[in-house]
Amino acid sequence: MTNPIHHSATKLSPSSSSSSLSSHFTPKTLKKFHLYPSNNHRNHHHHHLRFSCCQSSKDSNFSLNQDSTFFSVLLALPKWVDSIQEKGLEKKRSLYDHGDWVQHRSSSRHVRHFLSSLGSRVILSLLPPVIVFTSVAVVVATYNTAVALAWLPEFFPILRASSLPYQLTAPALALLLVFRTEASYSRFDEGKKAWTKVVSGTNDFARQVIASVVGPDDSVLKTAILQYIVAFPVALKCHVIHDSDIEQDLKNILETDDLAVVLTSNHRPRCIIEFISQSLRSLDVDPTKLQVLESKLSCFHEGIGVCEQLMGIPIPLSYTRLTSRFLVLWHFTLPIILWDDCHWIVVPATFISAASLFCIEEVGVLIEEPFPMLALDELCEKVRSNIEDVMRNEKLIQARVNAKRKTHYKRDSPNGWTASLENRKPD
Repeated sequence: MTNPIHHSATKLSPSSSSSSLSSHFTPKTLKKFHLYPSNNHRNHHHHHLRFSCCQSSKDSNFSLNQDSTFFSVLLALPKWVDSIQEKGLEKKRSLYDHGDWVQHRSSSRHVRHFLSSLGSRVILSLLPPVIVFTSVAVVVATYNTAVALAWLPEFFPILRASSLPYQLTAPALALLLVFRTEASYSRFDEGKKAWTKVVSGTNDFARQVIASVVGPDDSVLKTAILQYIVAFPVALKCHVIHDSDIEQDLKNILETDDLAVVLTSNHRPRCIIEFISQSLRSLDVDPTKLQVLESKLSCFHEGIGVCEQLMGIPIPLSYTRLTSRFLVLWHFTLPIILWDDCHWIVVPATFISAASLFCIEEVGVLIEEPFPMLALDELCEKVRSNIEDVMRNEKLIQARVNAKRKTHYKRDSPNGWTASLENRKPD
């Protein structure tokens, strides 16, 4: 029988030297030959392995980069929407005048509101949930279509369910959204009423100071008290609105030294109240009038309390979370519920449902914090202009009143009858 080792060696060796090599080949040399191939073959094999590893690592890195880019885009969308929403909250509101009310109740308002939808921060804030749930509807519709066309194995079921659970839970979802929005609006209304009291109390307090402090020795303190009164609504506004520049807002109202004290305080509105209180005690006025003036400070304390309560205590978080979870679960299962009746119409139906219901919930969340929704800058400016106008006209009004009083005194007779009745001749 021919030795297989020698036979294989004969095949591997060149034909010109087969006879000379056959007698010198041994299993040991053949083993050595197979274990240690030539340098060219070894280098070629090494480069081939390196190329395969590099190619596979490049493919894996490419897929990882694609996944990371996809997830970064998904995460960047909510951040972009949130940044736009926060910038919208920083926008200064304005008080309505007659022209604004005419435009507000215009018959073309619906067209105007629809055309401005893309610029609405409420609409933009709906992009993440609406895109997610619409994509889920597309996936469900694609899967059910593939199963119905036998593109998938038979053991894959069609995703469908009865609509009876939705019919039973729809009123509960409607009540949740209504109560959530109503609770948010009640907070907005409470914040509006609190600021109405602050503004009216500020005007009334300034009027009392102007009417009660008439001595020439108290003119400097009188002016300072009126400055503090004007500064209080501004300080309260900066206290309840994030990232407000109180130094910029108060630099044209308070003196530099007073402003420095206010800026070092931890609670700026209460610091201004203390300025007012100390200044009132330094006035040379009747104790009864002083007591009346000090009683006006209670309106300021009440305004601070209401505003801090609204800022620090939101609607119960369990209620907010329940509404959010209910909406998410509802729209995740909506394409499955509607498939039998709508088929591919589940995609626009889910889009419309998510856009509508999440929009209602988003409005409730926005107005839950009432103060960015109010025109506080214009209210503070209105208070300042009103008080400065009264201060400018104080002497003119007082001169007119004194002139009328002198005229009335001259027309009166010593016995109390007017001159016209005294000079009348008897019939």
